[in-house]
Amino acid sequence: MQKTMSNKQGQRLKGKIAVITGGNSGIGLATAKRFVDEGAHVVITGRREKELREAAASIGKNVTTVAGDVSRLEDLDQLFAVVKEKHGHIDILFANAGWGEVASLETATEAHFDKTFDLNVKGTFFTAQKALPLMKGGSIILTSSVANVRGDLAFTAYAASKAAVRCFARGWTAELKDRKIRVNSMSPGPIETPALENAGLTAEQVKLAAEQFAAQVPLGRRGKAEEVAAAVVFLASDESSYVTGVDLAVDGGMAQV
Repeated sequence: MQKTMSNKQGQRLKGKIAVITGGNSGIGLATAKRFVDEGAHVVITGRREKELREAAASIGKNVTTVAGDVSRLEDLDQLFAVVKEKHGHIDILFANAGWGEVASLETATEAHFDKTFDLNVKGTFFTAQKALPLMKGGSIILTSSVANVRGDLAFTAYAASKAAVRCFARGWTAELKDRKIRVNSMSPGPIETPALENAGLTAEQVKLAAEQFAAQVPLGRRGKAEEVAAAVVFLASDESSYVTGVDLAVDGGMAQV
């Protein structure tokens, strides 16, 4: 169904070079597949080599993998060195890599805080910075979160980190306008990805959280990674040529009503 939709819509990203961080699973992987369906060549990065290989196999064509951690600047240097050598430039940057874990104000540790901000804030900031020399125009899309405008219990470090990402989109829109680079953030609501299972919850807590999230969403369910990918394709393509500086909510209405 998804592929048929893509073919009907045409090759909106034909010949484009796209870099996707956190491209080995979830939203990043779903977006990489859509980008390739739309005619792009994708370079995906993630921390786990095995998952990257599996992701590349599922994408099937026009994909390059580079293992690395976006919070390590030397890994980002390696990523963009590979992109420069193989493609010479970047048209689309999807800074998607991130991490979240529940921890209340009373119980949160310094390690929890540092990991959250290192991956979500520092990683996003320097991913964009180090991509700039390879970009002459194009689109940067940042993954924020519905959490950036909510007050969810025991999720404040994550919410604050994603609010910072939203601020990046605003500031970089102004900074990069003369370079013809559009910058937007995209804020998913609760999505059916491995992220919830990796948030430090038990299986029962995951089930309960999924049910609670669905109950808070006007559409009555969690979203699918493919639905988020469709929004990212829009922000990456010329169809959004007059869209910059926005935070596009893909949340089933969770933070909107």
